[in-house]
Amino acid sequence: MIYTTFAQLYDELMDPDMYANWLDLVKTQLPANANLLDLACGSGRLAVSLAQNGYQVAGLDLSEEMLALADYHARQAGVELELYQGDMTDLSQLENYEYVTCFADSLCYLPTQANLQACFQAVYQHLEPGGKFLFDVITPYKTDVVYPDYMYNYSDEEQAFLWNSYSGQDEHSVIHDLTFFIYDDKKAAYERLSELHYERTYPLVTYKTMLAQAGFKQVEVSADFARKEATKTDERWFFICQK
Repeated sequence: MIYTTFAQLYDELMDPDMYANWLDLVKTQLPANANLLDLACGSGRLAVSLAQNGYQVAGLDLSEEMLALADYHARQAGVELELYQGDMTDLSQLENYEYVTCFADSLCYLPTQANLQACFQAVYQHLEPGGKFLFDVITPYKTDVVYPDYMYNYSDEEQAFLWNSYSGQDEHSVIHDLTFFIYDDKKAAYERLSELHYERTYPLVTYKTMLAQAGFKQVEVSADFARKEATKTDERWFFICQK
């Protein structure tokens, strides 16, 4: 097996059904041909699907490796994506958009509440009047009940993937220990690649307060990909915020 980065390996294991659900959610909320920015676009799989469905899409991500994958996926699909490398707490390099999306609980990777507030304010400032901000986050129930001591193992003839999660030091936080073992034919041995991923979330009232402070006047919250009302035992919340 030929591999280049941890990002590529992680991208290959992402559940394609999740991208289909995010796409369906966007299509129920945004008109065809809408101009949108996908924050923390990662490998661009959702951005590519959006472009294939007629949306005019730009993507921003902090990781150059992820953006290289996004460019590759776009070229493979024959669609155009405007890709930017940057921090989602500072969008000053970008123009305004009709809509902004941020899925895969990417906002939970911001380390502090101040960072999250800065992101909300940056998004609000770069939305056209009447524009919408769609995003999701994992819930305190997910970090406090579901993830502690969570384990997932996957293996085939060429690789093994180990995922272990445990509680972080901050309230409603979790640390994911992700490790790949990839067989290298030239060395006739396995190479190890590993990363620690830190996520943090907040109670629902905290998100609503922060969004109001950023300027959003109308905020709808749901769960299960917007199929039901939000509760304290949901694992993921979805927000639709209008400027």
